[in-house]
Order: sequence, then structure tokens, then C-alpha cells
Amino acid sequence: MIRKIIIIFLRDLKTSVRNFITLYILVVPVIFAILINVFSPGINDTTVEILLLEGENPKQVDYFKQFAKVELLESLEAIQDRVRKRDNIVAILPGTSKDYYILTQGNEPDYVVDYVKNLAAFAHYDIGMEDSAAEILTYGREIPPLKKLMVNTAMIFTSILGGMIIALNIVEEKTDNTISAIHLSPVSRIGFIAGKSMMGVVIPVVGSILLLIITGFGDINFFHVFFMVTTSCIISILIGFIEGINNDDVMNAAGNMKLLFLPLFGSIAGVELLADKWQPLFYWIPFYWTYKGNDLVLSNRGSWIEIMKHSGIVLGISILVFLILAPKIRKGLE
Repeated sequence: MIRKIIIIFLRDLKTSVRNFITLYILVVPVIFAILINVFSPGINDTTVEILLLEGENPKQVDYFKQFAKVELLESLEAIQDRVRKRDNIVAILPGTSKDYYILTQGNEPDYVVDYVKNLAAFAHYDIGMEDSAAEILTYGREIPPLKKLMVNTAMIFTSILGGMIIALNIVEEKTDNTISAIHLSPVSRIGFIAGKSMMGVVIPVVGSILLLIITGFGDINFFHVFFMVTTSCIISILIGFIEGINNDDVMNAAGNMKLLFLPLFGSIAGVELLADKWQPLFYWIPFYWTYKGNDLVLSNRGSWIEIMKHSGIVLGISILVFLILAPKIRKGLE
């Protein structure tokens, strides 16, 4: 039985590699990871950019790099053209004497200009961090909140893509008229469903692990990751079977799977934006509990009891959905 299930899985995997759409879905987690690394800021990153004249004052360049992003250009004309662009970069240029002046376009936020003014004054009087009487206290957060949110969302999104692959594979089976041949093969209906479902579990699990390693979350508990990812895949697998059975076109099946994006992003918005009194409105959405469970995993502060609680709730909701959809799946495979 297990051997037959693995054979079905390997056949689906081989078919997916040959299909451009499913091949693209397979590499999406890696694409997500690269984009998250490129666009998510570090927890100590600053958004203030300062423009300086290259070669004019190397000591000043080193000083400003401690507190802001520094860009160097070779001429005053190039600096003026750069300042006129639509971002909020501010230039610090040498005046007629040893003093410096600040060049702005005029529409920069006050906090950016004031920040640059203070840095210029501190640099002029050679005031360093060791001269400050301030004491830095931290709550132990080493992960940028935005990066954690993006990785969490990408993990759940990857589980939906696993269900989408199942839907596409079943549509292709229907196109090739091979589903009806199940009844004449030694593979039982349960074995066929299990073999097809493996794509919806293996791909999200492997994709999530690659995503976490590439984005720098390699030190978290991957057993916790496995529990959260596998339980979050069940809903996507069920929807994937339904969409594959009810559609004869690949694009329609993929498009209908996108309906899962609405509860996904709605539950994330509920967690991040709404007060506690509104949270019960989202308890019925499995992605809500998956997002909260993933947040504990990514923060490395979730105990086994908490992880099992969140994954258990997701599993319970998935079982209810399965009981509702099982007759339709069974009928579709007849």
C-alpha cells in the first residue's frame, strides 16, 4: 500500500517538473525567500539617506555611515540631479569656508531634515556614541517584525500552492482520462487520494524549510515547523481535490484556488490590526491559528503545548471541512 502511494507521488512529481505552471509553483518558496531578504529591513536599519561628495571628506563619510545610508557622487551637478528625484535623500555639501550646508528638494519630511541637521552638528563637534549618556535597553527582539510577518505569510501561502498543485494534477488526470482507470487498477481509492495528497504536504514542508533557511531562521525548532506546516496543508489539500474534480481547465482550477487568499490575508489583518475583542470573529479560519502558531515558532518562544494547541485547532477545523467535502470528493472520483 505504502509503495503504491509513493509511486503515485513520484509520478505526480515527475509530471509537475514537466509542466511550467507547476514547476513555477515548486520554486516559488525560494523566490519568496530571496525577495524577503532583499526588501525586508534589518531591525536596526535606518530609512534616512545622506548624499555626500565623493573624496571630499572620508572621515565624515565613515561617521555618517554609523547612523544613515550614505551615497557618494563625483560632482555637484550629479548630486543636485539626485536630490531632485522622488525619494527623500538629503545632501550635505562643503560651503565656501570649512562649514557645510544641507541641500534638500524641499518636500522631505521634517523628521528626515532634522535628523540630518543633528548628524551634521554632531559630526562638526566630533561627538561620538561614547559621548552619549543614554542607555540602550532591549526586549530581546532580534528579528525585524516586518520580516517575521512576511516569512509567516509566505509559509501559509506555500501551503496553498501545494493544494493548487493537487488541483492541477487532477485536472490533467481528467484530461488524459486516467481517473476512471483507478477502479481497474490495484490502487484503492484511499491509496490514490493519499498518493495525490503527498504533493500537497511534501512541497509545502520542503519549501517552508528552504524559505526559513534562506531568510535566516535556521536556528528555530523545525519539529514545530513540521507540525504547523503539515496541519495547515490539510485545508489546501481538500480544496485542491474539490477544484480539481469540479474543473476541466487548468486556469480555472488555479483561479478558484486563489479564493483561499481572502481568508488568508483577512486572518493576518485581524491578528495584526484589530483589537482583542474582534479576534473571535476569526476563530473559524484555520489560517488564523496557523499564523499565530507560526509566529510562536518564528519567535522561538512557543512551547510544545502551545504548538500542539494551535496545530490541534487547525486539525479540528480541517476534520470538520473534510466531513463536509468527503462525499463530493468520493463522488468526483467515481
